[in-house]
Amino acid sequence: MKVFRIKNVACRDHGMRRLKLAVCMVFMLSVMSPASAGGSAAQTCLSVNRDLSLGTRLPRLAARIEAGGPVRIVAIGSSSTVGLWMARPSLTYPQVMKRELETLWPGIAFEIVNSGRVGDTIPGNIKRFRKGVFAHRPDLVIWQLGTNDIAWGGNMDGVREEIDAGVASLKATGVDLILMDLQYAPQVLASPHHAAMEVLIRVAALQEGVGLFSRFEAMLKTVQAGVSDRALVALDGLHNSRDGYDCIGRLLARAIYAAAQE
Repeated sequence: MKVFRIKNVACRDHGMRRLKLAVCMVFMLSVMSPASAGGSAAQTCLSVNRDLSLGTRLPRLAARIEAGGPVRIVAIGSSSTVGLWMARPSLTYPQVMKRELETLWPGIAFEIVNSGRVGDTIPGNIKRFRKGVFAHRPDLVIWQLGTNDIAWGGNMDGVREEIDAGVASLKATGVDLILMDLQYAPQVLASPHHAAMEVLIRVAALQEGVGLFSRFEAMLKTVQAGVSDRALVALDGLHNSRDGYDCIGRLLARAIYAAAQE
């Protein structure tokens, strides 16, 4: 009997080849994206970060809301944007954000375009801007960046210039822009470059006058509030758990709502 392992999950081949991969993937999803009992981790995350600010206004989005909508948002990034390990698209942060925005702004239609790609990097994101962002003519772009550039042994050569170029090309279209930084997770913390990447993303947002959604800070504050350091992180030590995606999506929506009121 053969044993197949995917991320430490063993699947035995009983001759049912067509079912093997499907069964293994369902099992992986169930063990790698658990929700905490009663959603307490997500609720604590929301509570301790209730004053989180994007640090800027969102004038284009505010104008669209004032006009009665609709509002189109593009989320571009890597597997955190795709929502890796989630069994349904509704559990990904962009879709959680959409539901929260529609609750905050009843009667306004929000269209979310998920332009995430598993394994993508900053240069890869930028190469996809034309089809993945500009072609959709969004009012707001959320660019989740930086994790893969450091998590797999990369270096920081030229990263500042790449971020600056990406921000400039997005701003040139007149969209509102939010940068989403790294996740507070073991594989990120293991990289010697994570602090430098955090600084570059923060500085880019400040200098270019665009929003910063600090996922790293939000998750860290939740841990400091007593939540387990793995409650918001999947068993791979990198991606968010179900509670993690839930908090990030709802927290981001609330920060967007606050920024649009300024």
